[in-house]
Amino acid sequence: MAAENGFGGKINADEATTSESYPEAEKTSSTNGDQEDSKKSKGHEKTNTIPFRKLFSFADSTDILMMILGTIGAIGNGICMPLMTVLFGDLMDSFGDNQNNHEVVEVVSKVSLKFVYLGLGSGVAAFLQVACWMVTGERQAARIRGLYLKTILRQDVAFFDKETNTGEVIGRMSGDTVLIQDAMGEKVGKFIQLVSTFIGGFVIAFIKGWLLTLVMLSSIPLLVVSGAVMSTIIAKMASVGQSAYAKAANVVEQTIGSIRTVASFTGEKQAIINYNKFLVKAYKSGVHEGLASGFGLGVVMLVVFCSYALAIWFGAKMILEKGYSGGAVLTVIIAVLTGSMSLGQASPCMSAFAAGQAAAFKMFETIERKPEIDAYDTKGRTLDDIRGDIELRDVFFSYPSRPDEQIFNGFSLCIPSGTTAALVGQSGSGKSTVISLIERFYDPLAGEVLIDGINLKEYQLKWIRGKIGLVSQEPVLFASSIKDNISYGKDGATIEEIRAATELANAAKFIDKLPQGLDTMVGEHGTQLSGGQKQRIAIARAILKDPRILLLDEATSALDAESERIVQEALDRIMVNRTTVIVAHRLSTVRNADMIAVIHRGKMVEKGSHSVLINDPDGAYSQLIRLQELNKESEQSVDDQNKQEITAESARQSSQRMSILRSISRGSSGVGNSSRHSFSVSVGLPTGINLPDIALAEKQTPQLPAEEYPNVSLRRIAYLNKPEIPVLIIGAIAAVINGTILPIFGLLISSVIKTFYEPPNELKKDSKFWAIMFMILGLASFLVIPARSYFFAVAGCKLIQRIRVICFEKVVHMEVGWFDEPEHSSGAIGARLSADAASVRALVGDALGQVVENAAAAVAGLVIAFVASWQLAFIILVLIPLIGLNGYVQVKFMKGFSADAKMKYEEASQVANDAVGSIRTVASFCAEEKVMQLYRKKCEGPMKTGIRLGLISGLGFGMSFLLLFCVYATSFYAGARLVDDGKATFSDVFRVFFALTMAAIGISQSSSFAPDSSKAKTAAASIFGIIDRKSKIDPSEESGMKLDDVKGDIELRHLSFKYPSRPDIQILRDLSLAIHSGKTVALVGESGSGKSTVISLLQRFYDPDSGHITLDGIEIQKFQLKWLRQQMGLVSQEPILFNDSIHANIAYGKEGNATEAEIIAASELANAHKFISSLQQGYDTMVGERGVQLSGGQKQRVAIARAIIKSPRILLLDEATSALDAESEKVVQDALDRVMVNRTTIVVAHRLSTIKNADLIAVVKNGVIVEKGKHDTLIKIKDGFYASLVALHSSASTA
Repeated sequence: MAAENGFGGKINADEATTSESYPEAEKTSSTNGDQEDSKKSKGHEKTNTIPFRKLFSFADSTDILMMILGTIGAIGNGICMPLMTVLFGDLMDSFGDNQNNHEVVEVVSKVSLKFVYLGLGSGVAAFLQVACWMVTGERQAARIRGLYLKTILRQDVAFFDKETNTGEVIGRMSGDTVLIQDAMGEKVGKFIQLVSTFIGGFVIAFIKGWLLTLVMLSSIPLLVVSGAVMSTIIAKMASVGQSAYAKAANVVEQTIGSIRTVASFTGEKQAIINYNKFLVKAYKSGVHEGLASGFGLGVVMLVVFCSYALAIWFGAKMILEKGYSGGAVLTVIIAVLTGSMSLGQASPCMSAFAAGQAAAFKMFETIERKPEIDAYDTKGRTLDDIRGDIELRDVFFSYPSRPDEQIFNGFSLCIPSGTTAALVGQSGSGKSTVISLIERFYDPLAGEVLIDGINLKEYQLKWIRGKIGLVSQEPVLFASSIKDNISYGKDGATIEEIRAATELANAAKFIDKLPQGLDTMVGEHGTQLSGGQKQRIAIARAILKDPRILLLDEATSALDAESERIVQEALDRIMVNRTTVIVAHRLSTVRNADMIAVIHRGKMVEKGSHSVLINDPDGAYSQLIRLQELNKESEQSVDDQNKQEITAESARQSSQRMSILRSISRGSSGVGNSSRHSFSVSVGLPTGINLPDIALAEKQTPQLPAEEYPNVSLRRIAYLNKPEIPVLIIGAIAAVINGTILPIFGLLISSVIKTFYEPPNELKKDSKFWAIMFMILGLASFLVIPARSYFFAVAGCKLIQRIRVICFEKVVHMEVGWFDEPEHSSGAIGARLSADAASVRALVGDALGQVVENAAAAVAGLVIAFVASWQLAFIILVLIPLIGLNGYVQVKFMKGFSADAKMKYEEASQVANDAVGSIRTVASFCAEEKVMQLYRKKCEGPMKTGIRLGLISGLGFGMSFLLLFCVYATSFYAGARLVDDGKATFSDVFRVFFALTMAAIGISQSSSFAPDSSKAKTAAASIFGIIDRKSKIDPSEESGMKLDDVKGDIELRHLSFKYPSRPDIQILRDLSLAIHSGKTVALVGESGSGKSTVISLLQRFYDPDSGHITLDGIEIQKFQLKWLRQQMGLVSQEPILFNDSIHANIAYGKEGNATEAEIIAASELANAHKFISSLQQGYDTMVGERGVQLSGGQKQRVAIARAIIKSPRILLLDEATSALDAESEKVVQDALDRVMVNRTTIVVAHRLSTIKNADLIAVVKNGVIVEKGKHDTLIKIKDGFYASLVALHSSASTA
């Protein structure tokens, strides 16, 4: 929870400062503290694991049977490989001893038959092993998943505040169960197989020749050590590269996430320089990594070849002195090799087991947890009905996640049945807490909550929650149809009841208008609907329940005036003769309550009806009202944003988005209750902001791959790598040598076999010679492998770096409209720059190395084989693809078949995600069972798929073994016929066999590591898509005129405009406006009327569809863009600061080269110098990502300083104070008033208080100006637009 609170804390940062007026410094440290805590606790968790056998504690009898069969299969399959080495030895002997007589065919065919039998046995065993383990793993994991969700849903809300959060639960359900399934599925079978191969191999080796085995064992520690050292070095290198890369990605994210700020302050060049700096680091570490991995492989190969040399020399000695047969020596060599190799392959299994055990610990712990407030508990009283008297008596309470912060200290409140009580007060005073206590999300620490005079704890929880209806500020809808959402209110509701509920909730009209009516899907978190619509569905859900007690937690605060009226009407209808508790910020909503209780810091300071309280001018209630009158602000309505902004001003980047978050977090009781509000942040929004984008993205997901990229010719990609041609050529030469090593190894082995059957004196001499040859081969690979990987790494990393820089430069200079497309969000572009560039490398450098190496291996193998015996070479060549197939299946097996488990369960986790994210809603509607049924339904499909996949994979795996052994049998039988006919000698047979199989092994191994070329193709296409696109409004264009002296007269003539991302919605229709130099003009109007669009057009983020904008009489298209933007200073609603020092952020206005004096002067003008100097590091204070370390007012002042330092002639203020509380607003407004002197200023505002003193006020409605004039004249026009806006604001005035 700590991290989440950190999140909640950050978002509520400025609330916290206003309501509890914390000192700044303390606040920042607490946010960081939270996050550090969470890091600590994360590190701590790692050590807890559960005993391995406990993983299987949810197996039923079928599973146990399957596990037994699977184990038998695995052991059988494991022993097959060592047995095969015995047969190999017999084969050699039968060839070697019968070189000169005619029994060769008979003897060899006997052994060949044994190969076929072994193949059959191995195939069956392999099938059992894979199929049984995969199916049982799938079944048990599904069972664990279901149990986990079930237990999570029954936990009390405190558990979610303290111990977990949605992200974590979903992560567990999708991620951890995959890990657990991994640890108890096919990996177990594989592990048993590998271990039995290991044991079998050494047992056979010791039986056949114990002395030779011991000698060979001496080289194993070397192999292990070299492997381990290498892998650690590589891991280190990779992490260095990763971090350099992460930093570069951060530059991308920041630049694109705030592209309007970058464009407005012409900061493109700085961004590019910055990006480049990190890429150089990444390049260096990439090359190091290549070199290290090359050396690693080289060393391993060297050790392997040297141990062969040792074995051959010592084996020959044994044949001479101990009377071993040649076959026995070979059996030992191969058995020891297969045995030790298999042990090496078992390590990924071990790590999977460890990961599974660790993952299971937390999950099993949760499954066993008993909640204090248990919704499944059927004990407790149920009455026939309740009257609905509510009483809180001497309640002491603090949130479990913040036990030291007392919310209530002996709080009492009595609400008689059938009356309406309203709770008002500042954020953080404990209003919402009252509601949580009545719903029994928490139990008070002391004191009691009574309903009808009976303690809440005595009732059966499920029953009492059924009597209470909750409508909260951020209505939580599930990602299913509207009908399903409403029917959460009552089990088995009929369609008539649902219709009646929608009628009552004022929702029937808009639902009928939707194309699918009640069956319309609402999208994740209800994003397909506007705020008002969501709220009305939530109300319908509460009505359907027909509760005795109705709890309204800020039910209308997030709505604009229009929706608010409709929702309020709906609420008034259903409040009749129910006990109602209202928590509200907006006082307009509580006037008609029977009793108003003013709560301050957890104490009730006043209570009475509106008329009584208003008479006491010094009372708390009157003060609250006065506070609101002061800043008549229409709260930036989330709804408008979602409904109209998505249509009208999504251009209004994250400014709005952040304010949405802020309005989500408003009203969460101060810093309190953050869990409820922040889930919408931590789960719903990938980047933490971007609400409108998400909503847009949601609607457009199906059409996302709209950008069809043309096919890109390989020539063009290769051309990007042109400067590295010499490097590539050297690399290719190294690759050729590397490719021939394995076939040559085959040649050597066959010569060695021949040597073993020679007369003693030759044997002695030749064995030394071949041993030395093996060492030379080892040395060669030790030199060649690092060379190859180093040269290709240089070429590849240079290419990546080059692509990234070219693309980033291109992207930064795109016109702003391009970024409105959901597929050009900062995340998507970042992914393109990082992933796509890396995939393209795979197409050029690495692919080239791969192709060259494989070609060399194939050619070398074929040449050796055909020279030795062309007839046999033909026969084996036909069968080789089968071996290749086997190699491919084996590699697949190493990686694991059940990799897509995560994807399969997407839909099911969506259900869980929704339920957990809105646990309060689920709890208050007792919908746990309903969610579980839905979840089980969604899991059925994936589970069947999983089981089918298990059977198919098992079949494939078994067949590949069978084929392999049959190929061996056939080729040796054919060889025997040829030897018999005198067409080939015994060593030729083995030469052909080994040369071809080694070549095949080399090719199939390297191909399995081969990068996915199809992915690289699309990546290349997407990259060239960016590189080839011409920016419509390019800030890097140098052409265009500049004026030496700008007066600042602006004229807009007949502008009409639509946003390119939404061409069907006309924003401006023929708008004209003249702004004289040095004057202040204010644009007002509803959300979505096009006010901010005017500002975007002035800065040329977009060009109008028709009409002209002139500056000092010259069209702005004629100016040099960069110069034009430098004349304007923009301060927007949600100022975007970069994660850098305050100093750097202010200097950004002058492209980063401002003097100390200029910066101080600017910040003094902006009222910021004082607070900056009071910070510990002064101007060097880091502002954190998006400026989170500063409060809203502080950020805004830094942004103003940044705009002033440009000394712009024209100042653009886009809602510059709307997101601030009263105090900060005053300070910022002061700063703005100072700065506006002698500059042409355009103000866009919602709050009328900020624009009264403008020289001209223009009212924008539906994209045209309907009224203009001074405040005093406009206010007098009866029924004028301005006058009615002012009236609307005073009626909907809010805290």
